Amino acid sequence: MPEDPVKVAPDVYKLVLENEQVRVLEVRLRPGAKTERHGHPAVVAVMLQGGRARFTEPGGEVTEIDMPNGQAMYLPETEHMTENAGDGEVHGFLIELKK
Repeated sequence: MPEDPVKVAPDVYKLVLENEQVRVLEVRLRPGAKTERHGHPAVVAVMLQGGRARFTEPGGEVTEIDMPNGQAMYLPETEHMTENAGDGEVHGFLIELKK
């Protein structure tokens, strides 16, 4: 079982709501900041202040994505390390979908 992002990176992820259907995390990641490896179930991500994120999977595969301001994105279940690859703070919400 992957590590909980709130436990791995409490300076980045803050639990704001949890019930039987969803868990909502606020995320704030400074430029150049990184997290240790952790996991998420499928999520809907909405970045209030977007940017560029770099995700490194356990096998070493690296993916970068642009996260536009205010755009909702669906991301499948994953385990990764996260890095802010942009020059501004990333701030938004991850809505983790419970099975």
